[in-house]
Amino acid sequence: MTELENINPHVYRKCEDRRLTKDDENDDVVDPFDEREIFDLIRNINDPEHPLTLEELHVLEQSLIKVDNEKSTVKVLFTPTIPHCSMATLIGLSIRVKLLRALPPRFKVSVEINPGTHASENAVNKQLADKERVAAALENSHLIEVINQCIAVPME
Repeated sequence: MTELENINPHVYRKCEDRRLTKDDENDDVVDPFDEREIFDLIRNINDPEHPLTLEELHVLEQSLIKVDNEKSTVKVLFTPTIPHCSMATLIGLSIRVKLLRALPPRFKVSVEINPGTHASENAVNKQLADKERVAAALENSHLIEVINQCIAVPME
């Protein structure tokens, strides 16, 4: 087993689940995607190193998500737990894959490191923005298996 980079991460409290309204459950009501809905889609992604979610580690925060329904764009900034996190690209890929699978294909999804929070943020952001590199990564059976474990829905 590999050695953990962040042996004792700070764990944060999860936010309350959003209460659904009658309109939320009515398929005839067109409601645009919002930041909270995107956050709810990705908040329970598992960290690759710890049995914790990205929300619990404050890697993901609703305030760092921007949605523009008119332009069909979703931008997610994430904050690695340590400045030299070697899992940053894997975490970014997990977020990207989860959103690409969950959102309508009209959306352009961008996932980037929160500026100033990682030593190699430019290199990681370049990888996550490169469609060919992302596609090649997702053809790697071992990598997609790890991503699928990260984005698996927890059994209740």
